[in-house]
Amino acid sequence: MSALVTLAGSAGLKIVEKIIANKLGDGAGQLAGDVLGAIAEQVGVPVDQLDQAAEDQPAAVTRALQTVEDRSPELIALYAAGLELQKAQLAADAAEPRWMRAWRPAGMYLLGLFWIWSVIIVHVINGAAGTALPPVPLDQLVQISGLYMGLYMGGHTIKDAMTKWAGAK
Repeated sequence: MSALVTLAGSAGLKIVEKIIANKLGDGAGQLAGDVLGAIAEQVGVPVDQLDQAAEDQPAAVTRALQTVEDRSPELIALYAAGLELQKAQLAADAAEPRWMRAWRPAGMYLLGLFWIWSVIIVHVINGAAGTALPPVPLDQLVQISGLYMGLYMGGHTIKDAMTKWAGAK
């Protein structure tokens, strides 16, 4: 993204330049990713081709940078609001008793145990001891796992999977 950063700097767009150079925002670059996505949308290219677009069509990229620069206070405010919401959620989790939030890790460990039992352990025991211990039926295990993901992850994992699955057809 060096050509894009250079173009933003030469156009005098200091806020966007600092954001996309990862000098402003979190270490993971969520804010920078959102800004790059907005620029790419304005230019009409994928994010990974922005650097090439900055070299090939600097006027269009400069217009996109200017548009995003004008919207950058709004993007920074949304980013800051998201951080405040995360901090509030963490504070609320820390304030409630441990047993009230223990279902999340307990559910993950229980699901992991069910999967390991059904796929590995029960077969090893049955083969070694000559017993006929029943595994958890895999169709039911998939349903339980999907229900847990829907509850714990807010349905985003299932929604994203279904969106990708429907888009692939």
